[in-house]
Amino acid sequence: MPTVKVLNMQGKEVGTYDLNEDVFGAEVNVYAMHTVSRAILNAQRQGTQSALTRTEVRGGGRKIYRQKGTGNARHHGRRAPQFTHGGMVFAVKPRSYRISVPRKVRRLAMKSALTCKAAENQIIILDTIEFTNEVKTKVIVNMLKAIGADKKAMIVTADANADVVRASANIQGVKASHTGMLNVVDILNYNSFVVTKEAVARIEDMYNDEYIEQAETEENE
Repeated sequence: MPTVKVLNMQGKEVGTYDLNEDVFGAEVNVYAMHTVSRAILNAQRQGTQSALTRTEVRGGGRKIYRQKGTGNARHHGRRAPQFTHGGMVFAVKPRSYRISVPRKVRRLAMKSALTCKAAENQIIILDTIEFTNEVKTKVIVNMLKAIGADKKAMIVTADANADVVRASANIQGVKASHTGMLNVVDILNYNSFVVTKEAVARIEDMYNDEYIEQAETEENE
């Protein structure tokens, strides 16, 4: 069972935390992480691109020259794809890029991503994140320096915390989120996974095998 130090905002060790083996020590499935990452990135595409085919381009109604006797290829109008300002052969049209991923694959991908972070010692657990006086960016900057996460870092709280989001919004390479908004792309995209102790416990409850089996049993009933 992986054991991680619990730090305070000043970077001092205040305890240890035993990570759940089912969530942070699962077998890594690269295919599942790739599939879910592709689905997330595809869902972010607007799909509003559009180009004109030769039937939609304006003009080109008159035959440009006679059929025979010119020595040139036979053409009707100037809006064919091989001409300048002509239509496209396989014109792109508005479409949805979303792909469906089974729930078990999504859970496997999340557990694989969390296991990768634990195996690479990139998980930093904080006892709590509090602002004593004012909500300032400097507080988050000093905290990240103290805990050794001054590069790309993702800060995760148990619930949505407007103060943490506001204080970290202007820091380059830092993103604040909560357990309800976690996804595989964000977890893998940041070097440091800074998470509060309460958030870790909630993540373990959400992706623990026993919890999942119990939820599926209740749905079937």
